[in-house]
Amino acid sequence: MRIKIINGPNLNMIGTRETDIYGTTDMLEFLYKLKAEYSKNEFTIFQSNHEGEIIDELQKSISEKINGIILNAGALTHYSIAIRDAISSINIPVIEVHISNIFAREEFRKKSVISDVCVGIISGFGLYSYDMAIRYLCK
Repeated sequence: MRIKIINGPNLNMIGTRETDIYGTTDMLEFLYKLKAEYSKNEFTIFQSNHEGEIIDELQKSISEKINGIILNAGALTHYSIAIRDAISSINIPVIEVHISNIFAREEFRKKSVISDVCVGIISGFGLYSYDMAIRYLCK
């Protein structure tokens, strides 16, 4: 199984950013532990603060023969029609992941424009949300 994890804006700051919401565990450290735990699978981990780079990474997944994508689009979740269109165009299962429960936060975070083109959404389980998404893709 070839799995790609794509993280959007500000997710490179997890571990130091708003630790009351996102915790103190370093994101990359956590993802590398998951990579080791699921070592029978091949992982690509990508993070960008730029919408176009995320779109390029989604589209590149076709030629890389990726089997499943875990996407935490960060704030772009709430308004990026371009990312939504990229997900629709690639025909690869995408799971939308959020560390915090976006439905228990500010009003503007409760709307996701990408949910309806993803196979599912996992929100509110901290970094464990990524583990849950990997388990689904590997089933």
